[in-house]
Amino acid sequence: MLPFTRCRCLKHIARACLSAVQVRMGKHARLCLPRALGLAEFGKSWHSTHTLIGNKNIVLMGPPGAGKTTVGRILGQKLGCCVIDVDDDVLEKTWNMSVSEKLRDVGSERFLEEEGKAVLSLSACGSVISLTGSTPMHDASMWHLKENGIVVYLDVPLLDIIGRLKRMKVADKVLRAVQRYQDVDSETFVSTRHVGPRDGERKVPAKFFSEAVVEGLASDGGLFVPEKGLPTVSCGEWKSLVGASYVERAQILLERCIHPADIPAARLGEMIEAAYGENFACSKIAPVRHLSGNQFILELFHGPTGSFKDLSLQLMPQLFAHCIPPSCNYMILVATSGDTGSAVLNGFSRLSKNDQQRIGVVTFFPENGVSDFQKAQIVGSQRENGWAAGVQADFDFCQTAIKSMFNDSDFTGFLTVEYGTTLSSANSINWGRLLPQVVYHASAYLDLVSQGFITFGSPVDVCIPTGNFGNMLAAVYAKMMGLPIRKFICASNQNHVLTDFIRTGHYDLRERKLAPTFSPSIDILKSSNLERHLHLMANKDGPLMAKLFRQLEDQHHFRIERVLVEKLQQDLVADWCSEGECLAAISSTYDASGYILDPHTAVAKVVADRLQDKTCPVIISSTAHYSKFAPAVMQALKIRELSQTSSSQLHLLGSYNALPPPHEALLARTKQQQQMDYQVCAADVDVLKSHVEKRIQKQFV
Repeated sequence: MLPFTRCRCLKHIARACLSAVQVRMGKHARLCLPRALGLAEFGKSWHSTHTLIGNKNIVLMGPPGAGKTTVGRILGQKLGCCVIDVDDDVLEKTWNMSVSEKLRDVGSERFLEEEGKAVLSLSACGSVISLTGSTPMHDASMWHLKENGIVVYLDVPLLDIIGRLKRMKVADKVLRAVQRYQDVDSETFVSTRHVGPRDGERKVPAKFFSEAVVEGLASDGGLFVPEKGLPTVSCGEWKSLVGASYVERAQILLERCIHPADIPAARLGEMIEAAYGENFACSKIAPVRHLSGNQFILELFHGPTGSFKDLSLQLMPQLFAHCIPPSCNYMILVATSGDTGSAVLNGFSRLSKNDQQRIGVVTFFPENGVSDFQKAQIVGSQRENGWAAGVQADFDFCQTAIKSMFNDSDFTGFLTVEYGTTLSSANSINWGRLLPQVVYHASAYLDLVSQGFITFGSPVDVCIPTGNFGNMLAAVYAKMMGLPIRKFICASNQNHVLTDFIRTGHYDLRERKLAPTFSPSIDILKSSNLERHLHLMANKDGPLMAKLFRQLEDQHHFRIERVLVEKLQQDLVADWCSEGECLAAISSTYDASGYILDPHTAVAKVVADRLQDKTCPVIISSTAHYSKFAPAVMQALKIRELSQTSSSQLHLLGSYNALPPPHEALLARTKQQQQMDYQVCAADVDVLKSHVEKRIQKQFV
């Protein structure tokens, strides 16, 4: 075995060459596997079989001292299969001398070639193979082993090696990783409107994670959800994350939700590190701040566009780019009520040049339904692969128009045949967009524990300003994974269709018009992600979801049965906030604590004050930085405007030395001198289709 100095790059070799199963054996373990493995016939062979691995081998690699030999023996005992130690069983028998003698005789460079030749002669099936520390440095031999093996990288922090080996739990982790990889069909996705096959009918095949992310919307108009629900994280696993960073928490939780055959854990880790790196102003990514009493603010606005959308849209584009076929072009269509547009354009502009050439973005926003700053930010975020278009309608029209395009097979078929381009989405209807949001709800709870405000296991309430229900649904999923969230408090503004529905079970859009408010990002009447929540509450009743949401489209209302209303209300409560109450909350909070709320957070603060029973902490999601809504904040604080420019407004607010501090990326946006052009479209689906086609021509033809 080569000295450690020659093997320190094993982890990078595993990532770059093999997409190996990765088993982190320290405090925060992770697993990943390659997507496809073939079979091969070799000369000299070891043969054994076991139901878990069949004819494939388990190939253990890792740094010296990781325990490859010991773990291999334990695995062999557990599986009842052959164990091959490359040092003892291959190299020394081939050379008729010890490895150390060979290294001394031929030198390190020649040693690698000699070792590679010996490993290339190895033929085995159904066995456990423990590599040397230097085997991975020979590409040909590693590809040879991979052809009929599941490669497992034992990622062991040096300080943990001794303790880990004493406990000898590595083998069990390897077995669980291999079992999960083999059982790929156990983590599939179905539509919320899925109807099981009748007698004699063929079952509609479920989708894998990568397919759900790429397709965005199910072909029947429903939304993708995990067929068997989300994984449960044990109490011990949660406790182990209390002292972890946001990146580490994201790695562990998302690995549990994304099958390694779709995205290997090592690759997922690279994406997470890139997403939550220097582009976030706060090192904690989504810090929790004590406001007063038992109220806490979850600050979700430290990303590059100052909105909670950054927490998912810095990661989602990378997930999407990894999952799409390498030879296909995709046009992402997005409807935004204010914040999503700039976050999507920013996130997809950070992809590699190669990915930017095959993924374009068009974001539609209500021309008169977002704040001036939001409009300037959306338009100013346009890049070579991303465009913004105003629509002379409200957000609900934009969202409905995009859904109709997805469901228009003639239109999508034409784009595929004529331009080789497929449509997809990056709204929260896309599972790859919604899933990362689970992490910050979990992280907020863990931060309260680490800061000593609660002990692990104590319940908390969450209060979230929401219109499309995606942020709220992510908190529901966090509870499903094991977090002790007691109550979900849904906060609406004057467009309180969600509040009315949660209270009555009647979703009624008849004679209801969208009212522009100080909190435009929740000026929404058609709540897309409510369908996912109802599907969950109704025991995954796909036919019922199809019936309800077809009725909503055709008759503009639906009503659920009383038993389902009662189930919905068990841990979900709702209320709404008037415009006057919103401004008053901004003013009173600043007077009491020196903290400035943005209007959306103020809506949540009003509702939390009204509905929380003060028996446990409540975490209020602050979904945007107040700088994005400076006119409303200045009105609330009775600050006389000296200038109408966004730059002067933000600098004036910054002079108050309030919390949170000014958002530097937003200040930089106001200094952007160049005025970017954008197109304004009529409220006509055919007009939007024509715009999409023109952008596809510009991007891909």
